Amino acid sequence: MEVLLIYLLVGIGAGTIAGLFGVGGGLIIVPALVLVFAAQGIPPDILTHMAVGTSLATIIITSVSSIRTHHGKRAVDWKIVAAMAPGILLGSWIGGVTADWLSGAWLQLLIGIFAVGIALKMWLDGMRKSQLPTDGEKVPGKVGLSIAGGFIGWVSAIFGIGGGSLTVPFLSRCHVVMQRAVATSAACGLPIAVAGALSFAVQGWNNPLLPAWSSGYIYWPAFLGIVLASTWFARFGALLAHRLSPQLLKNCFAGLLFLIGARFIWLNYTVLVS
Repeated sequence: MEVLLIYLLVGIGAGTIAGLFGVGGGLIIVPALVLVFAAQGIPPDILTHMAVGTSLATIIITSVSSIRTHHGKRAVDWKIVAAMAPGILLGSWIGGVTADWLSGAWLQLLIGIFAVGIALKMWLDGMRKSQLPTDGEKVPGKVGLSIAGGFIGWVSAIFGIGGGSLTVPFLSRCHVVMQRAVATSAACGLPIAVAGALSFAVQGWNNPLLPAWSSGYIYWPAFLGIVLASTWFARFGALLAHRLSPQLLKNCFAGLLFLIGARFIWLNYTVLVS
């Protein structure tokens, strides 16, 4: 019962963050599941991979709820989503294969470095005083968007995130306004989660260390507890996103990335050098 309550609390936090920042909630789910799975006695060799695979599976459900709310606000740019989707699907599948080659400590260290880097970049962009050009005027063509989607899908699947930590800054760099960037990122999170979760399920399917109620690296009890709460709170987060100013939303997003990234770096650097 206590473990189920923890999964529900993780779902509340992940769902709110998914809707608010368009990140799919993985930045909260993965570190939370790493701690819970360790407490449950899941072997360290598969612990992080299960956290990532389960995170991607929950993002499938979370992103659908978030997408519906953002679409109702007419904020999703479906042309961008359609152009990025082929690359996202391929990149996400390859990301699952890549993650299977890495140790859990390296996975967490790399996502920490990545998150801190993105946060610092967004803060520096926010300090610039020059006016941004017209919304969306620097969005590349279909080929460029598909290539970007492939890279975003690859990195996102490796770390069990919905892609918002890459997609939002990418679209912001293309001068897409923040609310539309967040909404479009949420829509891109669905193909990332589907392809990534399937890849993790396949990669871990015959692992002898897996606990009961697992399909490869997806652990269904955690999945169920998280999605029961995250689906409802993703809608709350998406509604809240449309009440905040674009710059405030951007700063909050960067702050979240920095805190989680710094924690990943500190914990896993000490493990790897010891």
